Amino acid sequence: MNIGEIKPVNGRLEGHIATRLLDLPKLGLRPVQSTNERAPVFEVVARNVGGRWVQIGALWEATANVSGESFLQGSLDDPSLPEPLPIALFGSDQEGYRVAWRRRENRDDFGGSQRSPRREMSGGGMSGGFGDSTAGADGSLMGRNDLDDEVPY
Repeated sequence: MNIGEIKPVNGRLEGHIATRLLDLPKLGLRPVQSTNERAPVFEVVARNVGGRWVQIGALWEATANVSGESFLQGSLDDPSLPEPLPIALFGSDQEGYRVAWRRRENRDDFGGSQRSPRREMSGGGMSGGFGDSTAGADGSLMGRNDLDDEVPY
């Protein structure tokens, strides 16, 4: 899903990102000068409430597995955000970039992406040895005794 754009403006790369809860109307890409091969290509900077440019992310060059297309990927992060926002930029410095976001796919702890059907456990049916469920097929409580039946007077 495209959530913004970056365009060349007076020799700088500037643009915006907007989602339902996040609005960054003025941000820029600042080139990183480094000899370290693991350094990002750009720092992502945005104007804060005081009007100063502050770094809110970084972008690294990546290559698409299928098409071989080069793009930029990284994330935006700031103490005001509930979690980092992963982004990818497609385009070029000369023509500008489309800013895209995609929700990460969750996987279970064992690496699979789909759950297998419930299977019967040994020693207690579906209970796993913890007793039978107190919920019926419709979700209602079953097998309940009145308190008067359980507590002798």
